[in-house]
Amino acid sequence: MHLTVEQALSIFPLSEGKLIAGRSGTSRIVKSVNVMDAPDITDWIKDGEMLFTTAYLMKDRPADAVQLLRKLDQRGSAGLGIKLGRFWTEVPEAILEEADRLAFPLIELPFQFTFSDQMNGLFQAEMQRNTRVLHSVLDKQKKLMRFALKSDHISDFFHTIMGIIGYSIAVVNYRGHVLFNATPLAEARLTRGWPWKDAGKWIYTEDGRCFRVPLTEKDECVGYAMFYTMEDQLMKVEEGLFLQAAEIISYHISFIYKEYTENTIQNDLGTLMSRYLKGDGTLKTLMDGAERLGIPLLRGPYQCVLTAAGPLKGEGGRERLLRSIREELQCHPELKGLQVLHFHLEEGMFSLYPADSFPGHGKLSAILTACMNGAADTSREWRGVRVCVSNKKKRPESLQEAYGECAGVYSLAEKLGLKDAVVQFETVEFSYLFQHLPRESMATFCEEVLDALLSKDPDYSQEMLRTLEAFIENDGQINETAKQLFIHRNTAAYRLEKIGEILEVDFKNVNDLLRLKLVFVFRQMLKVV
Repeated sequence: MHLTVEQALSIFPLSEGKLIAGRSGTSRIVKSVNVMDAPDITDWIKDGEMLFTTAYLMKDRPADAVQLLRKLDQRGSAGLGIKLGRFWTEVPEAILEEADRLAFPLIELPFQFTFSDQMNGLFQAEMQRNTRVLHSVLDKQKKLMRFALKSDHISDFFHTIMGIIGYSIAVVNYRGHVLFNATPLAEARLTRGWPWKDAGKWIYTEDGRCFRVPLTEKDECVGYAMFYTMEDQLMKVEEGLFLQAAEIISYHISFIYKEYTENTIQNDLGTLMSRYLKGDGTLKTLMDGAERLGIPLLRGPYQCVLTAAGPLKGEGGRERLLRSIREELQCHPELKGLQVLHFHLEEGMFSLYPADSFPGHGKLSAILTACMNGAADTSREWRGVRVCVSNKKKRPESLQEAYGECAGVYSLAEKLGLKDAVVQFETVEFSYLFQHLPRESMATFCEEVLDALLSKDPDYSQEMLRTLEAFIENDGQINETAKQLFIHRNTAAYRLEKIGEILEVDFKNVNDLLRLKLVFVFRQMLKVV
C-alpha cells in the first residue's frame, strides 16, 4: 500500500469519517493499517502504519493519549483513527492540540462501519490504483509488453472477453470500486446508485445503455459486469451471451483476488526470507512473520529450489523470464495445487516445495527437468536457466543449509561446465565437500588408484576408463552401463571383470566403490582451470 492520508480519507468507507486534527500532516504515506489493541503497540509500530482504535486503552487517561501520539509520531506512524461513541463521545482538547502541533493526522472514524470494512476499502482502492497503472502501460506499450505482463493478466483477460462478445464492458467489485472500464462512461456514472440489488437489469444513460449482471462465486456476489451498447434493441440470445460471459468473469475475479492477495503476502514474507538467508535475521522472526501472514512455512519435510537466469537483453528481461518460469511450474499437472512458496532473491527465484508430495528418489528433479526441457524447446531464453535442487530437509533449522546447497550447486555446475538445466545437490555433493582440497592431493589420489590401468596401452586404458566411469555414473547397473556405451551387456561385464583384476578392486566392496567414485569426481574437478 502506498497512499497519502489525504487520499485514504477519500476512499469509502473511510471517507465517511472526518479529519479532526493534524491537517498539515495529511501528506504522510500510509503503507499499512493495523488495529491498536495492546498497550505496548508503540514498540512494534512500523513506518507508515496507520492505527485504528476504540480508545479503550486510553479512555480514562487523556494524558497517556498525548504521550501515545508523541511515540507514534517518533516511530513514523501515518496517523490514528478513533471510533467514538463507545468509550469516548469526543476527543479531549489536549489530544487535538498535540496532534495539530505534531502535524499528526487524527481521524474520527465512521461508527457504522467496522475496522475490517475500512481496511478492506483501502486495500480495494490500492488494487484499483494498480489496475489503472496497468491499463496505462498497456495503452502505451500494448504490443511490447503483452507477454511481459502475462502474470498480471486481468486487462488482457477483459480485452479478450470484449473481443469475443463485441461489446465494451466495465467490471465493478463488490465494494463498488471500478476494476476495469472500457466504456465511454465515467466511473462516477458507472457506480451511480451504489449499492445495487443483485439482479441483472438494463441501465439507461444519455450516451447509451448497459446491461448490468451480478457476478457470483459460490452463491456470493463478488461484483458486477456491465455490457455497454449504443443499440436500442438486442435479441434475448445476446442477453444470454452477456450472462455466459459474466459467469466466466465471476470465476476470474475470484482468482485475481486470491492471486493478488497471495502475491502481496509472499512479497512481505520474501523480505523476511531474504534477510534470514543473508544472515540479517533469525529463524524465529521468519517463522513468526509467516504465522502472522497465515502462511504454512516449514511445517513438514521440504526441498528448496533455486532457479537462476543470467542477464537478458531489455529492461526487466530477467524478471519477466523468472515470472514466466513460475507460471509454467504452477500450471504443471504434477505441481498444480501444491502449497509451493516462491521468493525472488538477487540470485533468482527461491522456492520451497513440500517433500512429502514427491515420494521416490529424485522425483521433484525429474518433474522440473521435464518442465524445463519442454519449455526450452520453444523458447531460447529458457536454455540459459539453471535450476538447483537441495536434498530433502526435515527441520526448519536446516533452511539455511538447504539454501547453501542450492547456491553451491549453482556455483559448481557453472564451474564444472555441467550441461543439465536441473541439477540436484547429491549429484555434486562430493565436489561440494572436497572443493577446497588441494589439486595436488586430488591428482595424487587419482594416480595411486588408477596407476595400474593408466600404465597400459593408451587406447586400451581410455576405453576401460570410459567403461568404469559409466558404471560408476549408473550406480553399478551393468545393463544401464551397456546402454550408455552402446555395447552388449556381456561385453560390459567382461570389461569390468578385467578392470577389477587390474586395479585389484571388488565392485561389491563399498570402500572400493567409494574410492572409484572419488577418483572420477576429482578427475572432473581437475579439468577445471
